[in-house]
Amino acid sequence: MKAIITVIGKDSVGILSKVSSACAEVDVNIVEVTQSVLQDMFAMVMLVEIDKSTVGLDKLREELEKVGKDTNTKIHVMHEDIFNSMHKI
Repeated sequence: MKAIITVIGKDSVGILSKVSSACAEVDVNIVEVTQSVLQDMFAMVMLVEIDKSTVGLDKLREELEKVGKDTNTKIHVMHEDIFNSMHKI
């Protein structure tokens, strides 16, 4: 099972590190990541595997929301099936 994590906010040192560390702590594997800095805005999208995670999707959301508060970013976690359904033409 996979999920999509998006991170948006003002750029600062350590955002990628903090998000990836939070994922690693609960055995969420990062499959792909893309990030951009547009002037002073940080944007990142991660595709992650959650099959072997030690927590459920809701708990992962809670943990990443804490990271978002710490980094002053908005972090959204969505199951891959929902993401694909929303973006189907």
